[in-house]
Amino acid sequence: MKNEVSIEKIKNDAENLFRKGDFYCSEAIVSSIKSNFEIDMPDEMIAMASGFPIGIGKSKCVCGAVSGGVLCIGYFFGRTKGGDSKVQNTLKLANELQKSFRDNHGCLCCHVHTKGLDMASGEHKEQCISFTGEIAKKAAEIIVRELELTNID
Repeated sequence: MKNEVSIEKIKNDAENLFRKGDFYCSEAIVSSIKSNFEIDMPDEMIAMASGFPIGIGKSKCVCGAVSGGVLCIGYFFGRTKGGDSKVQNTLKLANELQKSFRDNHGCLCCHVHTKGLDMASGEHKEQCISFTGEIAKKAAEIIVRELELTNID
């Protein structure tokens, strides 16, 4: 894993992966974090993010970008053994991530954010690209801070 990353590049890469149509929000965030931190994460972790777009399986519930960011927080800080108390820190960090989005946008609900927008419209896609970049950036900031890495921006 790299000790120095560009948080701005992580944000831009996630946005571009979505913009080009390579991935949806949650997948783009996981892919960008994986490649920019150069972590030994199997590609199946990107696949695990495939069910979250459009508010979890197109249900328009929790924003898929937020879900993708939480997946990345869990990858770095989550527990793998039952009873491990480090889950408490993971929950705190995941809460920080979702709170930043909620503070900026009022809620986590995809339905609220996309109300009145045509799902095929450029306006809808641009909003989701923006949310994807915002969450990729915030997740990267948390990871860099908590692991005491260097942001080279």
